[in-house]
Amino acid sequence: MAESKGSGQKVGIIGSGLIGRSFAMIFAGAGYQVTLFDILEKQTTDALKDIKQQFAKLEGNGLLKGTLSAEKQYSLITVSQDLKDCVKGATFIQECVPENLELKKQIFAQLDEFASDEVTLSSSTSCIPISKFSENLKHRSQCIVSHPVYPPYYVPLIEVVPAPWTDKSITDKTMAMWDEVGQAPILIKKEIEGFALNRIQYAIIAECWRLVQEGVVSPQDADKVMTCGLGRRYAFIGVFETMHLNAPNGFGQYLESYAKGMHKIANEMGPVPTYDGPTAQLIHNEMCKTIPMDQLQEKREWRDERLIALAKVKKEKGDKY
Repeated sequence: MAESKGSGQKVGIIGSGLIGRSFAMIFAGAGYQVTLFDILEKQTTDALKDIKQQFAKLEGNGLLKGTLSAEKQYSLITVSQDLKDCVKGATFIQECVPENLELKKQIFAQLDEFASDEVTLSSSTSCIPISKFSENLKHRSQCIVSHPVYPPYYVPLIEVVPAPWTDKSITDKTMAMWDEVGQAPILIKKEIEGFALNRIQYAIIAECWRLVQEGVVSPQDADKVMTCGLGRRYAFIGVFETMHLNAPNGFGQYLESYAKGMHKIANEMGPVPTYDGPTAQLIHNEMCKTIPMDQLQEKREWRDERLIALAKVKKEKGDKY
C-alpha cells in the first residue's frame, strides 16, 4: 500500500453494519478521520465496541492495515446520528445501507441535499446500477458505486461502477483512493446489473445447483470442488491466468486444446435454476448438518481467521493484495 494521504481528510460512512464497520476500519488505517452514521445510538455503540475488538485482534496477528497503532486508528473513528453532520466537510461518502432500491433513493436524496460540489457520493450496492437512484439528483455527476466483497477488510476487491453521467474525475479519484487505502479496485466500464463479481459468482452457484439437482454430486462435494480445487489456485491467480499457465505454450494453445469441449459443455448446462423447491430444501438440510444453525457465528469467526491467515501468507510472499 502506498503511503497514506488520508491525514486530515474526512470520510463519512452511512450505515454501521458489518460492511460499514469494515470500511471505517479501512479508512482509519489510512489515516482518515471517519464519521460513522446510523439512526440508532445503540447501533453505533455496538459498532465501536466491535471495531475496537477487531483492531486489537488484527494488531496481535500483525495484519493491521497502515502504520498507525490500533489505538490511534480507533481514535480516528467517531459516530453520529445526524446525517448532515456526517456529510459536512467530508471528501468521500460511502453508503452501506441494505440492498433496497427505495431506501437507497431516500438516502441519496438526503445526501444530495447536504453534499458539497466536491464530495464523492459512493454506494456499496451489490447489484443495483447507481443510475437507478441518482438520475434526478443535483450532484448526480458525483455519484458512483464502490461495491466490496464481504468482509472487505480481509477481501480487498472493490468494483467501481460509474453511471453514464458520472464525471470522469470522480471515477479516477475513486479508483486512486481505493488503491491508496490498500483495496484492489477494478473498473466496470459500463453499467450492468450484478456488475462483474456477482455475475461470475451467480454462474458458479447456478452450475453447482444444477449438479446437485441432477444428482451428480452432493452439496458438500460441490463445495469441496471450490475449497479443495478451484478456490486454492484462484486465491493467487485468476481465470485467464490459470488458462495461460495450464498449457505449455500459454493461452492460445489452451484454447486450441479445450475450446470446443468448453463450448459443448457450456451448451449442456441447462436452464437457470429458480432456487426453490426440493433442491433448495435438500441443500438447506445438508448445510445445517455441515454447519448447525447455532454454530453459524462460530463458523463465521473460523472463516475470518482463515482469511486473516491467507492475507498473512500473501503479504509474506510480497503480493500487493
